[in-house]
Amino acid sequence: MVPSFSRDVLITAPSTAHSARVLTPEALDFVRRLHRQFNPTRERLLARRDERRERIRRGERLDFLAETIGIRQAVWRVNPAPRDLNDRRVEITGPTDRKMMINALNSGARVFMADLEDASSPTWENMIEGQHNLMDAVRRVLSLETDEGKRYRLNAEIATLVVRPRGWHLTESHLRVDDAPVSASLFDFGLYFFHNARELIERGSAPYFYLPKLESHLEARLWNDVFNTAQDALDIPRGTIRATVLIETILAAFEMEEILFELREHAAGLNAGRWDYLFSVIKTFRTRADCILPDRAQLTMAVPFMRAYARLLVETCHKRGAHAIGGMAAFIPNRKDAEANARAFAKVREDKERESTDGFDGTWVAHPDLVPVAREVFDRVLRDTPNQTDKVSDVHIAAGELTDFAVAGGAVTLTGVETNIDVALQYIEAWLRGQGAVAIHNLMEDAATAEISRSQLWQWIRHEATIADDGTMSANGYKDVRDRLLKTLRADSSEGARWDEAAALLDLLVLGDFQEFLTIPGYRLLDERIGR
Repeated sequence: MVPSFSRDVLITAPSTAHSARVLTPEALDFVRRLHRQFNPTRERLLARRDERRERIRRGERLDFLAETIGIRQAVWRVNPAPRDLNDRRVEITGPTDRKMMINALNSGARVFMADLEDASSPTWENMIEGQHNLMDAVRRVLSLETDEGKRYRLNAEIATLVVRPRGWHLTESHLRVDDAPVSASLFDFGLYFFHNARELIERGSAPYFYLPKLESHLEARLWNDVFNTAQDALDIPRGTIRATVLIETILAAFEMEEILFELREHAAGLNAGRWDYLFSVIKTFRTRADCILPDRAQLTMAVPFMRAYARLLVETCHKRGAHAIGGMAAFIPNRKDAEANARAFAKVREDKERESTDGFDGTWVAHPDLVPVAREVFDRVLRDTPNQTDKVSDVHIAAGELTDFAVAGGAVTLTGVETNIDVALQYIEAWLRGQGAVAIHNLMEDAATAEISRSQLWQWIRHEATIADDGTMSANGYKDVRDRLLKTLRADSSEGARWDEAAALLDLLVLGDFQEFLTIPGYRLLDERIGR
């Protein structure tokens, strides 16, 4: 075990290979100070989330905030983007695994988002080794030599590094401050900032972050307060940190301008986190029979409520001088199937053409082979300019457009049911083994797509959704498909697979009371089996 460094800071997990480098007394003291100062506000805001959701369940209509109309009507802009975060035409995302980080940084993308959240399973080893890998990446010494003799090194030119810490709703149970688990957000942010802020500045960059799962501008205000306190503590000028906010909850979609306003000294832009956004829609309106969404495959960015969300995001960002970053292309090329790749690349190209013509300044991909595809599309639109933030449209999106979930021709199908169960089982099983980014059916899946899968199943069962040409959805129907898929998955799996635990967790998520995030009950299993 790593010893505690004081009476009020306790580490409850075994040492990892690089614990001593990451968990220095000074770094832990920095995290402790952040946690003591800001955790009470974090807990109040989480309670506010619960109160808001309850009001919505009772019929409160979502609308833009009346009390902040002055912010929306005023003239203001966020601070200009720093040089190495001004051209973001292609961004690649992935976990903080050493090999994947090297490949992503070398991919030719302008930005790499190193993900400590949805693409990482939050085992203690993953979190600590991830911080170690980030430290090496900042210092340009990240390398790897495999048992097979393959060597991986960083190129002379690499992508700009941006880090996504875990969301406000999560805790890091293996670090306790004053006998309570520390905020995972403050743990991830605090360690990365403490170890790397000065180094980044000396190298001509700065600490850049992606902020996930925000539900209100008050949560953005909390991050801004954290940034100011952290910069003051290390004698770094305020405004050095830059943050891009993922608009991946429907509640945040109604507060985009307010979120940018709260972070305006530190804001870099907004991102259309489409998969988590769909999960948020399902979760928020799960009890309403008139809000049942069809199969995930039918929920493209072309359906009206997603188009409204994307257009509002671009309009908001450009009105305020911020970058608008598009959604994920999750396809993983199959080098043995040229025809399948051609079809998939055509779909990726179509998606990126829509984003670039809509005014997005950049986009996300999940695999290095997609970087040239996305870059070619955005190069054609942007040409020699770094972005198109100067293109401000007169788009007006009404509140009702964001909450009209009608999908023409949409249906729940048996294929959709099977896909949701299959993806959820495979993802959860891998996640329980410590893998957060999982290749399933030539798509890179993370926690967001598993959240969509399990929440749709929960909703379809509760409302006995009609399954096209196959009756209605029921708990027994779910169990029949689950058992059939499990039989095949078990037969094809290797030793050490955790199918029983994955199935039990999925049952809890689908058949029990609704869980706000699968990662919360899942983390308890990690804590029991891996973390200790």
